[in-house]
Amino acid sequence: MNTNDPAVSVVVPVRNEAGNVAPLVAEIGKALEGHWPFEVVYVNDGSTDGTEAELKRLMALHPWLRRVRHKQSCGQSCAVRSGVAASRGAMVATIDGDGQNDPAFIPLMLRALEAGAPRVGLIAGQRVGRKSGGFKKLQSRIANGVRGAELRDGTRDTGCGLKAFRRDVFLSLPYFDGLHRFLPALVKREGYDIGYVDVVDRPRGSGVSNYGLWDRLWVGILDLAGVWWLIRRKKRVPEIVED
Repeated sequence: MNTNDPAVSVVVPVRNEAGNVAPLVAEIGKALEGHWPFEVVYVNDGSTDGTEAELKRLMALHPWLRRVRHKQSCGQSCAVRSGVAASRGAMVATIDGDGQNDPAFIPLMLRALEAGAPRVGLIAGQRVGRKSGGFKKLQSRIANGVRGAELRDGTRDTGCGLKAFRRDVFLSLPYFDGLHRFLPALVKREGYDIGYVDVVDRPRGSGVSNYGLWDRLWVGILDLAGVWWLIRRKKRVPEIVED
């Protein structure tokens, strides 16, 4: 990274979200302009609709907008990691691409991350006033209850896409499919504190969700077992002194 790099990168994973791209890009730009030098990195995770064309159109209008593309869909965790790896900012914020997360909360979360440095490694959004349907809320409640009981990471809502973290901390985490659901537990595993910000949930802008019951619950149980193992296998980092 050099002195011309942005201070903040906003990573937005998307798959088949053509109708939500332009409104969200405009909101992110409005939220961040005048605060930090920033960039917005969209990760097109194998979209088959007009998402790619819409991103190309908007990139011609906004010099701070970038995009990376997966030729085939690889999932949200992979898309987030690709975006963070491509980012140039030392601080990274993530946000879902469906319009349900409000970008107005990103500056608040980034300031909390700055204020908590160096001990705080992650600021996690926690949704209030969920706009999802009753069955989807039930799925999230069950998944978060099981995860919280096993990992005891103090997080009531790991499914919120709004998060802010140090780029180097994220890239140091062990990667696996499903990583984005366990960031608080994994960041705590590395010895960092976690901060929380209540954020307002909104209805989806357009289109339909890419995730169903299998993605949210049963696959998550397998990931939970892996994270539980990782946490218990973590060795204390020795304090090395040379006299």
